[in-house]
Amino acid sequence: MSPRRPNSRVDSRADPRADLHAGSRTGGPRPDAAEGPEEAASPPRISGGELCGRRLLFVPDPRTRPMKERVRETLFQLLGTDVPGTLAIDLFAGTGMLGFEALSRGSVAAVLVERHFPTADRIKKSAAALGLTDRVTVRSGDTLLWGRRLPDLPTAAPWLVFVSPPWSFFAERQAELMTLIDTLRLAAPPGSTLVVEADTSFDPAFLPQPEGWESRPVPPAVLLFHHTAESPADA
Repeated sequence: MSPRRPNSRVDSRADPRADLHAGSRTGGPRPDAAEGPEEAASPPRISGGELCGRRLLFVPDPRTRPMKERVRETLFQLLGTDVPGTLAIDLFAGTGMLGFEALSRGSVAAVLVERHFPTADRIKKSAAALGLTDRVTVRSGDTLLWGRRLPDLPTAAPWLVFVSPPWSFFAERQAELMTLIDTLRLAAPPGSTLVVEADTSFDPAFLPQPEGWESRPVPPAVLLFHHTAESPADA
């Protein structure tokens, strides 16, 4: 396990369009009392890596709210050297901030899943403006359906999976969401990492194989990490 990974386990409880705008997550507002209206409407920017400072396409919409920048920065600080060489999979992409941040920090490719078609189209435009079209795949549709039947995904590289849905899903669609997480956990190649972002009221005991997750509170969010074995022999 890399030194940057958290230690507490839940079972113990110069492009001409360079300054585009960005955001992430769709499906409803987050209960983030620390986020003011100005921050919610501001275009977030990539915070690290080769694309540091670049902004993605962003249109303020109640269905699309950015993950707070400090939460995102903490997330990638914790991931550290786990990012390079991975396939980033952002399952509730919004405008793709987590996927683009991962690409900036060394992921070889990204699959971004977004059910709102206009928002998915903006992800494609952001990828084109950043020169990343050949490394970004955008899939439109309901991510929760992946729990019933996982689509074909490349397995040559470890996955870095982001599961950051509307927080209401942890109550209203909990069974579907946990099935989705378990399906991905079981299908992920060796050396993969799954990251779940929830609000601090979520009980991690509901996660599949809860003893295999690590927790890091970043109020009002909590980040939950699951690392697969490096090889089948390590499982």
